[in-house]
Amino acid sequence: MISRNVSSLVLFLFIFGGFASVTLGQGRIALTWEVVRYDITATLPDDFRANRDLDVAATITLKNVRSSAFSRLTLRISDQAQVDSVTANGTATDFSNSPETTAGARPLQRIVTSLPSVAPGQTINVAVKYKLAVTENDGLAALSSAGSQFLPFSFWYPTPTSWFYTGGADFAPIRITVNGTGSPNVFSSGSASGNSYELGLSGQPFFVAGPYESSTVGGVEIVYPRRGSVQVPAGRLARLAEIASKANAFVSSRLGTQLSAPLRIICIKRGSGFADSGTVLVDDSVLVREKPDTSAVQTIVEGIAKSHLGNVISVNGDGYGVIREGLSRFISNEFIEQEFGEEAADVERLRQRASYATISGRDAPLNIVSPVDGYFFTATANKGSIIFSYLASRSGDGFYSVIRDAASDKHLSLTELRSAFSGEKEYLDYTLDRVTQMNLMAGLPVKANSRTRSALRNMGEVDARVEVVATTASGKKLRIPVTIKARDFGEVSFDTAEEIVRVEVDAGKVYPQTDFTDDVAPRVMDEPDPLLFVKREFDRQKYSEAEANASAVLAQFPAFHDVRVLLARSQLALGKITEARTNFERVLALALPSSQSIAWAELGLGEIAAKTGQASNALARFRDVIASDADYGASLGAVRDIIAAGGSSAVSDEVRSFFAAFDRAVVSNSKAQVDEIIVGGEVTRFASSVAGQAQQWTTTTRFVQEVDGIDILVGTNVQLKLLNREVESGVALFRLSRTASGLKLTAVDIFEVS
Repeated sequence: MISRNVSSLVLFLFIFGGFASVTLGQGRIALTWEVVRYDITATLPDDFRANRDLDVAATITLKNVRSSAFSRLTLRISDQAQVDSVTANGTATDFSNSPETTAGARPLQRIVTSLPSVAPGQTINVAVKYKLAVTENDGLAALSSAGSQFLPFSFWYPTPTSWFYTGGADFAPIRITVNGTGSPNVFSSGSASGNSYELGLSGQPFFVAGPYESSTVGGVEIVYPRRGSVQVPAGRLARLAEIASKANAFVSSRLGTQLSAPLRIICIKRGSGFADSGTVLVDDSVLVREKPDTSAVQTIVEGIAKSHLGNVISVNGDGYGVIREGLSRFISNEFIEQEFGEEAADVERLRQRASYATISGRDAPLNIVSPVDGYFFTATANKGSIIFSYLASRSGDGFYSVIRDAASDKHLSLTELRSAFSGEKEYLDYTLDRVTQMNLMAGLPVKANSRTRSALRNMGEVDARVEVVATTASGKKLRIPVTIKARDFGEVSFDTAEEIVRVEVDAGKVYPQTDFTDDVAPRVMDEPDPLLFVKREFDRQKYSEAEANASAVLAQFPAFHDVRVLLARSQLALGKITEARTNFERVLALALPSSQSIAWAELGLGEIAAKTGQASNALARFRDVIASDADYGASLGAVRDIIAAGGSSAVSDEVRSFFAAFDRAVVSNSKAQVDEIIVGGEVTRFASSVAGQAQQWTTTTRFVQEVDGIDILVGTNVQLKLLNREVESGVALFRLSRTASGLKLTAVDIFEVS
């Protein structure tokens, strides 16, 4: 059991042992410095291609929270930061730099400096001036004319406590000012004043800046990329605002808190999922779809829940992720059930269990995990949600009252929650302090006279108090509470004359397990993930088996959109056009499908339209799939289908001229020429891989799809020959943007050349 956790513990001690800002005492971590306030001014470069540095002046107000005076400070920041100066209360100080390894995450550097002696409880202002280099844009850090952004896990600002600390990172009130040529529109958490944001809650510094615009609907500000002459339909903005407002009211009613910061939804190309103090980042493709998808809804609801659990209520201490991630996910599931129905919520919980099952054999106890562990978010959110489901089932209507009482001082830790739910000590000790080893098993129902018995087994180290549900041939549900002793067998008996066709142990799924497939007898699946159970046969082109497996899953979870898509695709491959069309349409009619299932359903209906002579309908659906940018495979299928249908001859001279220049640049063996035709900081890996490597390159434009008056999607055939390679060919989808200096390449959405 312990061997699973040794590497995490060793790394933990390496990162934190002996540093000035955290010290080891009695086996625990004692913080020295508490951040009282961040005041950060960031300046964007004039030319994103020529200058890839963010210029930053950060002032941090720090409080000595130790019982003795202290005069040494260690700050942590990205290793890409070049520090120019450090001052303490306006006086320059000497400092040193050294690397800090973070086990696969972006490496950090330590800035160590001496300070005037700071007495216990006293504060000091430390100012750091530095430049942060951004060589390649991604969802955490980007410098681009298409939009710049810096999120906390890019480590773009200095702070004393590592982001990987098991007790949680630094949170404090914030003032952020962002300057730059052209006065970019700037967005962050809190209240805006020009290009500055002031946050009174304790949060983490971040900002988004660039060609964005915003609309306020029902008190919620929706931020989205400027669309040129194309307007975002007002109904889609209203839909996002409604979800955010309802989610905020829902969370407030449960936790008894009020969010003082403005509600703000930022629709963005990269960085979806981040949230802080009432501001949530969601994928901007949500604005393309006619209805909300499950990922967007979950992102918004969980983001707002985390704003209450982390910003309004301070959440820290060992195992803080169980509360911030796990309780937020539990609340989100409840919200989805209330707004979109029980079937939609059941699918989300099923997907979360399947996600957790993939790491349940290698995760550490929840009370010691931190973001340095690759499974942190999967474990804390999904296993944590299961734990709160258990506590809610035991507490009934008093569940949230217990949480509100524990958080009445606007602070909540795992220690406080364990004390508040002391009656469930055995369960909490097992689920929080140990790795998951439980596996609950149900035996086949055996009928004897008027009773039907089913054997049960508990492979875990604690007793399992569960509900066993039997389903009769007529569909009737029989429920019996049972306690299965630890590492022991049990039995359940149902008094019914009807034939029992299915038995399920722990029907509420309130125990984390290593394998959730043994809960049901007769056993339906041999995969922990129902989607893989179907997709495995589909990928083998065993479409009849995939159809049968999908039908078995949907019998229990009729709203499982991704499985219904695979059912329809299997039927389409088998030539069952009518059945396939019906199931694709059912996906689109679901209350809360995923963006991927929407894309595949549209693609499937487009292919059916093409087969039945409805060419214009097919083309429209294919273009919708590409515009939604929801799933690589679906988009690739749509591109290939459009090209197979003959593409389009409506290609403008500017697009033709761009690709003529593009082909010349690629074979010029000059990276500088390639860089001239791309947006600064974008597609850098693609540019590096082709510059100097291509001996031949021919791009043939097959169709052009205007996105919003600024971006253009171009489907092409590509033929090329790289050094020491044979001639290759295939399809590609390029994203171009209109800039002041003409068309530039922004992204390569698809590149399938072999």
